[in-house]
Amino acid sequence: MQKPERYTVGFKVIKHRDEASKKDVAVQPLFVCNLDDTLWLNEEAAAEYALKAHFETFYQTEKMPCDPPKGVWTLVAQCGMTGDLLGPPNFHGYQEKLRKLHAERFSRMNFDMYKSRVKIVKDEAIVKQWTESVSFRFEYTALNVPEPKALQSMEEVRAHFTEVHQASFIKQVDSFTPKADAKLPAALQTLLRVSLDKEKRFPIRIATALSNTFASMGLQFFKRDKTVVHVAVARPHYLDTESSVVSETTKKIIDHINTNLGTNRKRLVETLAPSPAPAEAAVEGGAAPAPSPLTLEQQAVLNDLHWLIHQGHVIEFASGMLETAKKPAPRPTPTPKAPKKSDKPAAAPEAATAEATSASATETVAVDEVAASLAQEAPTEEVEPEHPADSGETTPENPPQAV
Repeated sequence: MQKPERYTVGFKVIKHRDEASKKDVAVQPLFVCNLDDTLWLNEEAAAEYALKAHFETFYQTEKMPCDPPKGVWTLVAQCGMTGDLLGPPNFHGYQEKLRKLHAERFSRMNFDMYKSRVKIVKDEAIVKQWTESVSFRFEYTALNVPEPKALQSMEEVRAHFTEVHQASFIKQVDSFTPKADAKLPAALQTLLRVSLDKEKRFPIRIATALSNTFASMGLQFFKRDKTVVHVAVARPHYLDTESSVVSETTKKIIDHINTNLGTNRKRLVETLAPSPAPAEAAVEGGAAPAPSPLTLEQQAVLNDLHWLIHQGHVIEFASGMLETAKKPAPRPTPTPKAPKKSDKPAAAPEAATAEATSASATETVAVDEVAASLAQEAPTEEVEPEHPADSGETTPENPPQAV
């Protein structure tokens, strides 16, 4: 986050469901000018910018002489903030030019307040300067069209650009990543600055994006000593060589890393499987001998180290340093909770029995009431009398049975 050349910033619109059209509509749309990949919040501002910044791409300007204004002019109005000459207050184009300058430069200011800033100048040199400025006019010729067309004013130019070029060069987008030096509207600049300040204080969004990207590549995040975040092919997983069945080479690798802090892959291999001494042979021209291939013992060490790293038992940092996964600290035994004291005193056995009997009686009454209600609602049917043996009645021939 301290080096802007290492990251890019993109903008994405938020959408909500429009119940009328049954479509997702952007809360705040985004528009891109394809001529220079600038981002804008509305289509009109993007078109105005494209016409102003790339005017010569679409139109050619010619200065045409015309008759100066008739009459004797002794004073002119001048903008008190920009110095633009507006002409005499009684000139036919004065009000239009005044409102146009206010809309383009000072739209946030009240018009009457802006009008009070206009001053009347009677200097002959300034009056002559205004007279010369209205003694010619501009004519614009449309370019990049099948047939050249002459336009007499900027209003005609804007209408022509909107009709012919705007749809081709101004596009609405759902997301966009502008260039680092691209011009942005004031609102987007504020949003960008606030977002960057938040990420610099606590880069949770970047960390989440990196975590998801690395996870898709088979990499995992973990913290070393609960402080610094690292990325590896596996999370640290402690290997107990005393209780686990592992090869002798694996045990030697674990012991070497634990007893040699800061060791790396090369020193590990040379310690456990030293390279054979180079054969004494004459080397023509003093050239260095070619590196010898790995021995079977060295390859076996590398194979076991590769397995340990991918299982998380050994961590290989970007500096090349090797470290074994730490043994997790034993969890503290939870303290048994004392039984809660009841606010109410324990009921006597006789009282508990009476309370249970009362509840049972209440349930019996409720069941009897429901049964009586159902019996009243059920239709009455005539039934032939049953034989006492079938009906279950108690008679001398049909004595009661024990249940």
